[in-house]
Amino acid sequence: MIPKGKVVSYGQIARMLGSPHGARTVGWALHGLPDGTYVPWQRVINSQGRISTSCLQHDANLQRQLLEAEGVVFDEGDRVNWAVYGWEGLAWAELDALWHAD
Repeated sequence: MIPKGKVVSYGQIARMLGSPHGARTVGWALHGLPDGTYVPWQRVINSQGRISTSCLQHDANLQRQLLEAEGVVFDEGDRVNWAVYGWEGLAWAELDALWHAD
């Protein structure tokens, strides 16, 4: 769902899912993805615009490489510019419609 070349924060995903305080839960869910599952985990970063993964199989270097391959640029402080690369996401009604689409 997160477009290529865009990023979203853990907290934004939690809010989209109706759980405004669930950012850590989103992180744990992404961490627990089984190998071979296609979920664009690399497009999820922290609210400061930085990579904050500590997962051994999806490490920070890999995440950065994947994002840069999609055209995302990091500044000298290793941050992504939200104004350029941030994705606003979908409203709850839009998500609900996607889940119930045939």
